[in-house]
Amino acid sequence: MNDFMKEALRLAGESFEEGEVPVGAVVVKDGVIVGRGRNMRESGKNALLHAEICAIDEACKNLGGWRLWQCEMFVTLEPCPMCAGAIINARIKKVTFGAYDKKAGSFGSVVDFNSLPYNHKPQIVGGTNEAECSALLSLFFEKLRRNRSKKGFDPQAREMDSDAPA
Repeated sequence: MNDFMKEALRLAGESFEEGEVPVGAVVVKDGVIVGRGRNMRESGKNALLHAEICAIDEACKNLGGWRLWQCEMFVTLEPCPMCAGAIINARIKKVTFGAYDKKAGSFGSVVDFNSLPYNHKPQIVGGTNEAECSALLSLFFEKLRRNRSKKGFDPQAREMDSDAPA
């Protein structure tokens, strides 16, 4: 496993331990990680705090600009529409993702942002370390369903069904 995907998986594991959907991402420039992110939507009480957005934000701050055209991203789950838009807007040159997301994947699974007439189209590599990335997500949602069946589901507490990859 490549070191960058290994770091993204480590970050996803941190999210898992905190009860967040386990997604991790890193932004890399010239072989060095310049941005890290993990899903923090529940703890931050903010729908924008996806791993990719957090990693892009940190990379922009570390590099002093919003154009990340010399950077690559490694992320454990295929980006959703919001994150795909952020990737395109940041001009990231390549995205390598692990698990495919059949419910919200925006680089091929549900929609392909690269087939739309945007001025930037990142190179996409999907399915890298897919088994490890998918296993962590599956474990999280199995645990969530088990806990929910014990306690009863409160839709105001968490709206997780829409987050679960198929």
